[in-house]
This record gives sequence, C-alpha cells and structure tokens, in this order.
Amino acid sequence: MRHLLAAVLLAILSAFSLPASAQQSRYLISADPIADTPPGVQAWRVQYWTTNGNGARFAVTGIVAAPREAIPPRPRRVIVWTHGAWGVAEKCAPSLSPKFFAATAGIDAVRSGYVVVAPDYIGLANPTMHPFLVGADTAQSVLDGVRAAREIPGAAAGSRFAVWGESQGGHAALWTAISARSYAPDLTLIGTAAAAPPTDLAANLREGSDKNARALLLSFTLHSWSTLYGFSLDPIVNRTNQGIVRRLAQNNCVNFDKKPKLGTILGILTIVRATKNKDIARIEPFGSFARANSIDAARVPGPLLIAQSSNDTIVAPAVTRKFAKAVCRRGTQLRWIDMTGDHGASARESAQETIGWITSRFDGNPPPNDCRRI
Repeated sequence: MRHLLAAVLLAILSAFSLPASAQQSRYLISADPIADTPPGVQAWRVQYWTTNGNGARFAVTGIVAAPREAIPPRPRRVIVWTHGAWGVAEKCAPSLSPKFFAATAGIDAVRSGYVVVAPDYIGLANPTMHPFLVGADTAQSVLDGVRAAREIPGAAAGSRFAVWGESQGGHAALWTAISARSYAPDLTLIGTAAAAPPTDLAANLREGSDKNARALLLSFTLHSWSTLYGFSLDPIVNRTNQGIVRRLAQNNCVNFDKKPKLGTILGILTIVRATKNKDIARIEPFGSFARANSIDAARVPGPLLIAQSSNDTIVAPAVTRKFAKAVCRRGTQLRWIDMTGDHGASARESAQETIGWITSRFDGNPPPNDCRRI
C-alpha cells in the first residue's frame, strides 16, 4: 500500500511540474510568440494536429492573434480567418510570409476584442501536397485550429466561433460550416461569412473572365489532385504541358504586389491555349471530384453572409448569385453584400460590415435576411 501511495504521489507531483500547455494540450504542439505584430495585437505561430477526410493525421501550422491586454474573466469570442489562394507549394503558407498581418483582412477583428485563428491548411508550411479546394480536409484543419487556439492560455479563446473567409477561404468557410457539428461537437458555430467564395468548382474554373488567373488556378488544382489522388492529366494536357502545370504549381505563390516572371507568364499563356476548350466538369475523374467538393446549398447551416463584387474577374458573380438563390430556397437566412471592387479586395471591402454582422450574431440578435433582393 505504501508503494502504491508513493507512486500516486509521484504522478501528481510530475503533473504539476509540467507546463500548463503540456498538461492540457490535445491538439496544440507548439505556440511560439511573434515579436513583430500590429499595435495592440499579440500573436503566436502555432503547430497543431489535424486529420484529413480519410482520417490520416497531420501536423499543420497557422497563426493565432489576440488583443494585447489582460485576460478577461470570460473566454474571448473567436473568428477563424480562412485565407484565399496563396498557392499549393509548401513555401506559400501565409504564416511564413512577412506580409501576413498586412495581407490578412481578418486581423482587423482583433481590434474588436476577438481571437483570430488563421490556419495555413494541410500542406502549406508542412511537407505534404496541399489539398487545394478539397472540402473536408480543409474544414477539419480549420476546426482543429480553433481547438488548438483554446489551448493557448494567453489567447483565452472560447468555444463559440464564427468563420470568415475570402476566395479559396470562402470555400473553406462554407465547408467548415458543413462539417462543424459532426466533426467538432465541442465547438459552437454562430455564423459563416464568405467573400467571393468558389461554390461550383467546375463552373468557377470555367467562367471566371480572367483567363490567365483561371489557367494558374487550374494548374494549382490539377497538380494538387493528380499528386494526391493519382488522377491522370492525359485527358486535359499533353505530357509537355503536364510539366508546365507542375512547374507553375511548384514554383509560384500568389503575389498581388509583384508582376510574374517571364517564365511564369509564358507558362500561363501555354496552359490558356492548351485548356481553351477543356471543361473539367466533363472529364473524369476530375468532374466527379469537383462536384463532390463543391458547396451543396442544402448542407450549409445559417446564418450566412456572402459578399460578392459584380466586377470580380476570378470568381464569376453569376455563379455566386446562383448559389445564394439556392441557399435562400432552403430557407437559410442570408445577408448579401454587393460590391464593385476587384477580387483581391473582396474581404477588405466588406470587412467592416462583416465584423459587425458577426458581432451581432454573438450578441444574439436576429440575423438579417436579404433573400428577397437577390
């Protein structure tokens, strides 16, 4: 009996000697403070565990930001920022960029008292292929990012959260809404906001009016899906152009501040010509996979906000509006924001109204419904 009591006492003392994060962490691997942050913001570069849609486990990364002030008596409200397309190469992770804070519209919410969780997703800043526009894989990495943030004592993140994303991140936000209840019942989603979201993937890759942007995004998609799932590119491009697709995806991160290199321009023009009459909706297995990872309006819970510019040349406005009408037919409460700027400004242009809408959801106010005017 004496030996048993000694063993129990040793176990208790050992537990108390561990850091709080080591005692409590189930998802969080590490949280390293970031020195250079915007005024009033504290942030951590995090690594945490997630699983993909097939249950495989991955260590992924991201950034968690919170107000630089005393920990409040109640847990802070959480917004998950789901980023737009930065690329599919490991080096393209937003958390690796020195411009992360300037480029991340969601950081504005920290000034309103929110914890902002900004996942990189699987395959960015970690050595596996990024599942570009793959719904379940992305959603689960987003939800596990919230869980990881809750294990950072200084963040004081609560279990109630909203998700807000732009472009690829709009697709991620909608998939997060679809997956939240089943994958993360310990969390409570209070609202979903999507700026310029790709909803019908094949239609978006076909109907965006900027053919050069379409070619680059198609290259990201083809490289990601063929690498992860073994889909042959032969029905879409010949062997020479398959090499160009790979190089475009492996060598390029999206950068709105710099003009692309000559080799990138020539590669994009080649893919524009090679895919001019190709519609992945009609080419298997790409068509079926695109449909499986598009957004089913019937599965997206409300309340919902969608912001879309009528001048967007990358995410076709008509495709987004068609999706919004389908959501409304399901009786989902939808806030619709019309904009006139370019695609890259979608979240910035709608940020003030979106953060206000999210705050109203946390406050428990009845959500507005714009379905009659869409």
